[in-house]
Amino acid sequence: MEGCLLDKSLNPNKLLKEQFVSNLTGSSMSEIAVLSTIVPALVVLRKWSSRDNTRRDAAKKNDDKVLPVRKDWMQYVSTLVVDYLTVVLPVLLVFTVLAEWAYTCAISLIILISVYIMFKRSQSHLKAGLSQSPSLRADISSYRVSVVLVTCLCILAVDFKIFPRCYAKVETYGSGIMDLGVGSFLVANALVSRQARNITSMSFRSALSSISPLVFLGFARIISTLGVDYQVHVGEYGVHWNFFFTLAAVSILTSIVRIHPKHCGLVGLLILAGYQIWLSSGLNEYLISDKRSPDIISQNKEGVYSILGYWGMFLIGVSLGYYLFVDTKSKGKSRNTQVVKVWVLAASFWILAIILDSYIERVSRRMVFILQCNFAYVMLVFGQNFQVLSILTLAGFISYEKNLILEDAFNQNMLGSFLLANILTGLVNLSVDTLFASSLTAFMILSVYTFTLCVVTGLAHFFGVRMKFW
Repeated sequence: MEGCLLDKSLNPNKLLKEQFVSNLTGSSMSEIAVLSTIVPALVVLRKWSSRDNTRRDAAKKNDDKVLPVRKDWMQYVSTLVVDYLTVVLPVLLVFTVLAEWAYTCAISLIILISVYIMFKRSQSHLKAGLSQSPSLRADISSYRVSVVLVTCLCILAVDFKIFPRCYAKVETYGSGIMDLGVGSFLVANALVSRQARNITSMSFRSALSSISPLVFLGFARIISTLGVDYQVHVGEYGVHWNFFFTLAAVSILTSIVRIHPKHCGLVGLLILAGYQIWLSSGLNEYLISDKRSPDIISQNKEGVYSILGYWGMFLIGVSLGYYLFVDTKSKGKSRNTQVVKVWVLAASFWILAIILDSYIERVSRRMVFILQCNFAYVMLVFGQNFQVLSILTLAGFISYEKNLILEDAFNQNMLGSFLLANILTGLVNLSVDTLFASSLTAFMILSVYTFTLCVVTGLAHFFGVRMKFW
C-alpha cells in the first residue's frame, strides 16, 4: 500500500498534457500582427486616461535610484487595480474567450487611438510638446513589460482548452504567438544590454557571477519538474535544458566575445549564415533524429545547439539598440526622428518576413535553430517586437508622463515576476486538471493567476523589494 502511494504520480495526466501542446501548426502572420497591436494599444489608451502619473515626477527627483513611490497605500492599490482592469484583463479576454473577435478588437482600438489623436491635435499643448518630448526610455520600458506580461499569461493559459491552439508553439513550420516568446525576451534584453549601451564589458569572473542566478534557476527547474513529474515538451529544448540555461549561455558568450555594438549586427548575420552551412553539412540530420544517446549533449541537443541561433539574434538586437538609442549620430536627434526609425524598422522587418515566408521558406522557430537558418522567423521576431514598440511610441503624442505603476512594478522585478509566474503555473497544473476544466473555470483561474501575479509584483515594488539577478 505504501509503495503504491509513493509510486503514484503527482501529475497523472502528464502524457495527455504533453500531447495537448504537441504537433501544432500555428496561426497566420496577420493574427500575430493583430495580437501585437492590441496589447500596446491598451497600454497607450491607459496612459492617456491616467491622471495620477504626474505625482511621481516629483518623487523621482528625490530618488535617483527610482525606488517605489512612498504614497498612500489605498491610492497605490487602487491605481494598480485600474491598471490591471484596463490592460491585463482585456489582454486575457482577447487571448481566450474573445479570441474570435481579435480582429474586431484591434480595428476598434486603432480607430479609437486615431480619433483621440486627431481630437487632441488641435490643442496647443500637443503642438508645443512634440519638439520637447522625451527620449524613448519610457517606451522601451513599456515594451519590455508587455513582452513579460504576455509571456506570463501564455505559459499557463496554453494548458487550458480556452486558449486557442493556433497561439501555441508549433512543431515544425509555421508560428504561433508563443513561438515568439524566447526571441522576444532576447530582443528586449539586447536593446538595453550593456553591449548596446557600449558600456565596458565585464570580466570573465564578473560575467560568471552575473549568470549564476540563471544557472541556479535552470537547475531548480530541472529538479522541480522531475520531482513532481511535470510535463515537458522534449522537442523544444531537450530532456533537461530550459529557457534559463539559454539566457545564461547567450549572456556568457556575449560577455566573453567582445564585439563593438556597431559590428554586432554583421557578426550576428555571419553566425546565422555559418550555422546554416554547418547544418547543411549534416548536423541537421542529427538534430531532427528522435534517437538520443545517454550523453548530456545528445539528451539536450535541441537546447544546446540552439544557442548559436539565439546568440546571432541577440547580437543583431544589440546592434539595433546601439543604432537607435546610443550611437553618437543619434544622440542629437529628436524623439520624433527616433520614432520614425522605429516605425521604418518595424515595417521593413514585417515586409521581409512576409516575402521570405511566401517565396523562400515558411517561418519556423524550431527550424531557425535546429534545421535551417530560417531568416523568416528572425525577421518575424524583430518585426513583431518593433511593431509593439512603435505603437507604444504613440503615447508621446498626447502625454509625456512616466510609465504606469504596473509597468514600474514589473520593470523593477522583470525576471523575478517571470519566476513567480512559473511557480504559480506549476502549482495550478498540479492542483487543477487543466485539460478538462470548463471555459468558465479556466477563465476564473487565469484571472486569479494574473491578478495574483500583478498584486505580488506590485507589493514588491511598493515596499522596495528588488530581486537583483545581474
